[in-house]
Amino acid sequence: MTEQPLPQGVWAAPGRVNIIGEHTDYNDGYALPIALPQVVTCAAAAATGGYVRVTSRQHPGETVREPLAGLADSEVTGWARYPLGVVHEYLRRGHEIPGVELELDGAVPVGAGLSSSAAVECSVAIALRDLFGLPVTDTDLIDIGRAAENSYVGAATGTLDQSASVLCTAGHALFLDFGKGEHAQVPFDLAAAGLALLVVDTNTPHQLVDGGYAKRRTECERAAAALGVGSLREITDTADVERIADPVLRRRARHIVSENDRVLTVAETLRGGGDPRAIGPILTAGHASLRDDFEISTPQLDAAVEAALSAGAHGARMVGGGFGGSIIALIEADRTEPTARAVAARFRAEEFAEPRTFVAVPSAGAHRVS
Repeated sequence: MTEQPLPQGVWAAPGRVNIIGEHTDYNDGYALPIALPQVVTCAAAAATGGYVRVTSRQHPGETVREPLAGLADSEVTGWARYPLGVVHEYLRRGHEIPGVELELDGAVPVGAGLSSSAAVECSVAIALRDLFGLPVTDTDLIDIGRAAENSYVGAATGTLDQSASVLCTAGHALFLDFGKGEHAQVPFDLAAAGLALLVVDTNTPHQLVDGGYAKRRTECERAAAALGVGSLREITDTADVERIADPVLRRRARHIVSENDRVLTVAETLRGGGDPRAIGPILTAGHASLRDDFEISTPQLDAAVEAALSAGAHGARMVGGGFGGSIIALIEADRTEPTARAVAARFRAEEFAEPRTFVAVPSAGAHRVS
């Protein structure tokens, strides 16, 4: 096999955490994510011969080489299916790619609920757009990534992760209105208020293709149908969900309706220049809703939230699709280490895997590096 040519460019796309707004995207609701400083990079070079070749520095010694004409029927599984899905989606939409070689390198923790898969998809999507000069908008990039994950990988996600990875800007949270397809930047400078957003990766990887995520999506659709609306976004009063006879569907709907309200309240507080500490209890309420009504938390996530709150966090909640992953805790900037130690001590006491922590700083969306 010939040596991979030098890359013609390197592109990067970030992971994300939601300040608030989980499972609202596929319900036409609202969310408020930030992009992380951790990114996935994609070094890309045009090639001839009608093939795509993918390598990853996180998977040394593994090289995937597939003919472009055979991508629709490819049986490749695992990490390489995400970039292949993006290439396939470009081709399916009629864009011309004569051949391409991709090398991935990722710093977004995998399985931590921080959208590592979307970071892969968006880094590849923007690389292909720029490399081949394809007439693709940011909206198209987001939809290409979503389609790759839904149809090619098999995870029934919405567009939240890809939207955050493409549209976020440094120093801001991104307000997303999925029903109207609109977005806006919301100032989010915790450092100026003497605060920090601590991410705790519980080291319990989740897999959205395992079925729990898709089941929740179906339950939300059934709940909307029971209420006679097209999506749960149309319901703005949690009292209305009491009309749903099925107790499971009633709980699912209550989370979505209340979560939309939490997003709007947090966004309004931040836009108005209020003290960010005020959003802490809203974050904690969001965790309770995900734990009790949406039922996607885990003992590790609950323990991390409880430990952070006991250590003085203003608020804490799980983030991402659930069934594992990470939490965020809104803390005083000088409480980073004590909070991390408190969570680690709780995990040792519970005999859980050792957690990993870092401070999340609102960062830029997908862009060309070189």
